[in-house]
Amino acid sequence: MASIQRSSRGGKRRAMSDINVVPYIDVMLVLLVIFMVTAPFVNPGVVNLPSVGGAKIQPLPPIFLNINEREEIKVNENGQATKTLNKAQLGAFAREIADKNPDQPMVIAADKSIKYEVVMDVMSNLKENGVKRVGLAVKGK
Repeated sequence: MASIQRSSRGGKRRAMSDINVVPYIDVMLVLLVIFMVTAPFVNPGVVNLPSVGGAKIQPLPPIFLNINEREEIKVNENGQATKTLNKAQLGAFAREIADKNPDQPMVIAADKSIKYEVVMDVMSNLKENGVKRVGLAVKGK
């Protein structure tokens, strides 16, 4: 039958109840290395888009809003000055442009003597009236 093992001291030997996790750690490390090596070769982000003949995206030329030192706003469309607006007229102009084409970009070019607050007021007025793309023009050094 079952024999009881005795230690050198004469006591009973207990059964070991701990799990040996060293082989599991080895397996997990091997799996980790395999996944790290194969991950760069998997490219899940490739999407094959259908093509349409003759479809080209035409970028819209931006409308420039020049703010001079008297805080007048001059509108330049296609490189030519077309209108001069004040702050009250700017909202109606922006709404009109946004209704025609909501993705029409507008660029604010302000004189450097203009207060920051004036430029931010013009920008927020454009955003409130539906213009989605507003930028600031700067001069390179």
